[in-house]
Amino acid sequence: MYLVSSCLAGVNCRYNGSNSENKVIKEWVKEGKAIAICPELIAGLPTPRPCCEIVINKSGNKKIAAKEGQDFTKEFIEGAEKALEIAKIIGIKKAILQSKSPTCGYGIIYDGTFSGKLKEGNGLAAELFIKNGIEVYTENDLDKL
Repeated sequence: MYLVSSCLAGVNCRYNGSNSENKVIKEWVKEGKAIAICPELIAGLPTPRPCCEIVINKSGNKKIAAKEGQDFTKEFIEGAEKALEIAKIIGIKKAILQSKSPTCGYGIIYDGTFSGKLKEGNGLAAELFIKNGIEVYTENDLDKL
């Protein structure tokens, strides 16, 4: 069984109230081959909510911030930890997560300037999954599964 980002399964849980539906992933959820989870919702964040990116300050410290400056680091960490807890309970070995997201992004994320530019990196949940032995993929990697 896979753990997948809820937005990829068609759930309107993205920051702007939309989804990133992937028909294959949605079908896997319907067939019981995957479970859909949104770490941001698990943390209690509303939909819609401010658009956030991982921002690294001059000291090298990471925080999850909205363009307007609100700090959502605590909530994003809590959501990632809760998602990992669920994954461990179920025995998840592989996750398919929404690319570029500050929570779920894998390999490439937005650079923290809110300019649409990308950089190498992982979202908080993706990073936590990797550190705990869960293989992480994005919706762009389905051919590798």
